[in-house]
Amino acid sequence: MSETSSRVFVAGHRGMVGAAILHALRSAGYDAIITRGRDELDLLDQGAVQKFFKDENVDQVYLAAAKVGGIHANNEYPAEFIYENLMIECNIIHSAHLANINDLLFLGSSCIYPKFAEQPIKESSLLTGVLEATNEPYAVAKIAGIKLCESYNRQYQRNYRSVMPTNLYGENDNFHPENSHVIPALMRRFHQAKLDQDPQVVVWGTGKPMREFLHVDDMAAASIFVMNLPVETFQKHTDPMLSHINVGTGRDCTIAELAHTMAEVTEYTGEVVFDSSKPDGTPRKLMDVSTLKNLGWQYSIELKAGLQATYQWFLANQDRYRG
Repeated sequence: MSETSSRVFVAGHRGMVGAAILHALRSAGYDAIITRGRDELDLLDQGAVQKFFKDENVDQVYLAAAKVGGIHANNEYPAEFIYENLMIECNIIHSAHLANINDLLFLGSSCIYPKFAEQPIKESSLLTGVLEATNEPYAVAKIAGIKLCESYNRQYQRNYRSVMPTNLYGENDNFHPENSHVIPALMRRFHQAKLDQDPQVVVWGTGKPMREFLHVDDMAAASIFVMNLPVETFQKHTDPMLSHINVGTGRDCTIAELAHTMAEVTEYTGEVVFDSSKPDGTPRKLMDVSTLKNLGWQYSIELKAGLQATYQWFLANQDRYRG
């Protein structure tokens, strides 16, 4: 059976990554893609998830469903973040196993790594130090997802794989001004400043910290690539208990460079000012992507081009974007 004739379930198809995977699968010619909205299938309900897998005859699972949020949400609702993410992972991975589904890809997050991990962050940094306190419950749940995959592989010879993306951006992102990540938050602020003809936009911090950004379409392409790697190739480049793969560009930029590029993309002509009295956060966060590069995949969307495409989507979807 060819890859494209596989029956594929995308869990979390309405989220940013899930939507991009869905689009990429359709573009690649997959014609048996299964999705379920929250109103149709409650992923927290073990019985419902088991029944779904038993009935649907699925070949491959992309586990992109998760409860996500910014620092404020993670601090306010830590119980929900750890409980819901653990339950989603446990229900999907165990139910997939019970239904004898061999192929699954779990999507994690770079927050799984220790707060003071050596840069660029290698996969082997996992569980070598203390996590960032603000999203520790979420990170622990994501680490558990990796270990669930590895444990089912070791005990039941499954082919459950995990990918850990760097900071993602793109279509279907959350553009809430207070509770979103740096790219959508800056995009919305620069856009508003342009409309209001503000003379300056103030960016928190010195602008010196460095961050890595990956367009969500590249993340989707990498996910499909890793899912369909031959078992021998995958096993040659990973270890049974260290099998997750970093996904990123391997290149970072300063927040100042990002802000000036954002001004260009949104056609904001005022001044960009940095408020150095505000905290900077971690000085650098960059993923080591040599494992994925050695497997034969590299990103293709440069930051400026990705921001331009994202801004066009933002302009076209202002009545419906999240936030």
